[in-house]
Amino acid sequence: MTTREAHLVGSLPGSSAAEAMGMALDILGPSLHSLPDGETGERRNWILSIVEQLRAHPDLELQREGDWSDYDKTPRFRVRRGHHLFGATLDLGHVAAVRETFPVFEKLRTAAGREDDLAFQQGVPSDLDLAMFSFGPLGALRHRRAFTEATLVEVRAVATLTGPSTLFQVEMPAELVLLARAPAPARPPLARLLARGLTQLAAGAPPGTRFAVHLCLGDMNNRAYGTMGDVGPLVLLANALVDAWPADRPLELVHAPFAAADRPATVDPDFYAPLGQIRLPAGVRFAAGFVHEAQTLDDQRRIRTIIEGHLGRPVVIASACGLGRRTDEAARVVLERTAELCAD
Repeated sequence: MTTREAHLVGSLPGSSAAEAMGMALDILGPSLHSLPDGETGERRNWILSIVEQLRAHPDLELQREGDWSDYDKTPRFRVRRGHHLFGATLDLGHVAAVRETFPVFEKLRTAAGREDDLAFQQGVPSDLDLAMFSFGPLGALRHRRAFTEATLVEVRAVATLTGPSTLFQVEMPAELVLLARAPAPARPPLARLLARGLTQLAAGAPPGTRFAVHLCLGDMNNRAYGTMGDVGPLVLLANALVDAWPADRPLELVHAPFAAADRPATVDPDFYAPLGQIRLPAGVRFAAGFVHEAQTLDDQRRIRTIIEGHLGRPVVIASACGLGRRTDEAARVVLERTAELCAD
């Protein structure tokens, strides 16, 4: 009997949306309350395809070439002299993808008899992350607004296509990594600043829009963008988000990474000690991202016990990030392990 929920962060193994979602439903079944379309094809690499299409944007020019082989080898853009960047000129690709994959989701949901309790899940990179990976940290301060505008346009359009039950998962690796790298005294005010930017994005969505937040350490090429000495930065950011979140845009789930790309989560209890300070309302589920293909089931049960001991409630079981950068074999192992950890 299933005792815990599962949460899928985004990308899934499979050559198509039908294959990806079908596999997830076959393995995890009733443990899932929302289902992403798998972000297959060029979308498996998160925002890479979004940033790459900026090469053809008439208001932008390439400032630095990059081949995406590492975090310091990504292309960087700037606005052409005499031009301006507006959100109306940016296409993030979410709407076109959903037009193709949502009908597949509906067929699979109906076949599974889950019309009333399985929501479509749409991943949304945060506007700050889009701006930073496109323009760098300084450029992001100048051009974030365009990505905010474009993101909100696409959230509204996706909701029109899929209906009010859609769960929008905002994905924010840059925020968590920036906070983890900051000196300890600077972290509390920085957490509030970073959270305010994201909650302002949520406030721009239509009232009633359902949200999840995916805190992340990065997973490009299955390598982390940053690490944490303990989960203190994660707790600070989660608390700041909860404190500032607009009440009429439900925050339903906070996903936290404990593994980091190719590195499994530690079994050291001290790493998790700050979780005792997290302040999540009862209605906000906590997805613990620790499921990993390179770690034993016993170790992951131990990690689950440590985390749940600090929270005082069962967690939602998840991997640290999407599975699109894993091999198909490794990704399937993670899905099957998730099912095991939900069921015992």
